[in-house]
Amino acid sequence: MTEFHTLARPDVPDAVGAPRLPRPGGRGRPDGGFRRPRVESLTGAPAALALFLAVRLTGALLVLASARSAGHAHPLALLGRSWDSLWYFGIAAHGYGEIRADHHHGELFVRSDLAFFPLYPGLVRAVTAVLPVGWGAAGLLVSWASAVLAAYGIHLVGRRLYGGAVATVLVLLWAVLPHSVVLSMAYTEPLLTAFAAWALYAVLSGRWVWAGVLAAGAGLARPNGFAVAAAVLAAAGWELRRRARARAPRTAHGTGTGTGTAHSPGSPDGPAASRAPGPGGPRPAADSGGSVHRLWTGAALAPLGWCGYVLWVGVRQGDPLGGYFRVQDQWGSRFDLGRGSVEFVRHFMVHATRSVHPLTVVIVVLALLLFALLLADRAPLPLLVYCGVLLLVVLGGSGYFASKPRFLLPAFPLLIPPARALVRTARARPWHAVLVVGALTGLSFAYGAYLVVFARAAL
Repeated sequence: MTEFHTLARPDVPDAVGAPRLPRPGGRGRPDGGFRRPRVESLTGAPAALALFLAVRLTGALLVLASARSAGHAHPLALLGRSWDSLWYFGIAAHGYGEIRADHHHGELFVRSDLAFFPLYPGLVRAVTAVLPVGWGAAGLLVSWASAVLAAYGIHLVGRRLYGGAVATVLVLLWAVLPHSVVLSMAYTEPLLTAFAAWALYAVLSGRWVWAGVLAAGAGLARPNGFAVAAAVLAAAGWELRRRARARAPRTAHGTGTGTGTAHSPGSPDGPAASRAPGPGGPRPAADSGGSVHRLWTGAALAPLGWCGYVLWVGVRQGDPLGGYFRVQDQWGSRFDLGRGSVEFVRHFMVHATRSVHPLTVVIVVLALLLFALLLADRAPLPLLVYCGVLLLVVLGGSGYFASKPRFLLPAFPLLIPPARALVRTARARPWHAVLVVGALTGLSFAYGAYLVVFARAAL
């Protein structure tokens, strides 16, 4: 079904009795006019993935070209062996146990590789065992494959909720975020996003065991991966409550399901919008294919990955409940209810020294605004919980402030409101939408090359 449509018809005259005159040099239409952009064929997953690959491949090539023009002898190393990726490769090669000490602003910092979760280095090691490649190439292969899987999962989530057009635009917007260059680097954000997107899709489609398994995988990928488990647990609790109320006797006020619908059937975002879920997500048929024991199994599996690693580090440190958090504290990462972030912004406003910091502040503020819009749109509960936990970690945690936009990359549901707005724009004024996407893409390419090649900021 067509997701985009034009408002004007070429066979309608401009005035009564006056046929439309051809435009000079126009091609592609019987009357000689310019053909308006048609994107009906871009609503499927293959087209969305092709757009994603084209954008990210172009961005990576521009980074490499910029690095070569700046005199870097090994441009590919900027993508494959930068900052945190070196710690992951050390874990892949030798296991855990590396500790480094360095001085920063007169203070001694002792950092342990136990702060890094095990799934990514495990996958990198598996790739090197199968393919004759080095650590950097293996890391890039894992990251690139994860990014493609993540884009596919994002498209499935968007299509289920709002139709193919919004799904494709959602993938495209994720590909052109200011820090989307990280998706082309040997980092763990693509891996986490892949697990998150597929886990959320499993929740929305009632596949509770798969949701739990994928959430457990997300918990082994990154420290903020517990946001996926939180989303699965919240959705499972809501579904249990809904089923309990559905079994209760009917009252004068209705059936007592209490979820409502998120959008009216007349929503302009496409036919799938009329089926968009309420707070708990789409409702499966009464217990069909998803009995209560499957729901409980998925809920029980969801936190195992994150909790298992945190407890393992704690036992290794001699403090099962606090050992992992002490390791993070050595890196300057702690949850302080946002005091560290506020102090950094205050210091930055007085002593601005890094050009990456202004955009970092803007991105965090925009993320808060997008979350408010997601709430106003009454998005499904698992998406709200997932993004809310990620934002809570970013805003409430201390640590290196310039990394906060990278931590927000997995929060793709925040892009749903602008994706829906862009679809509406594409219907009414297609060329306006093309210009917006083109501008965002150009800015993403330029800023990505600046971050990696020139700013050399520790992402």
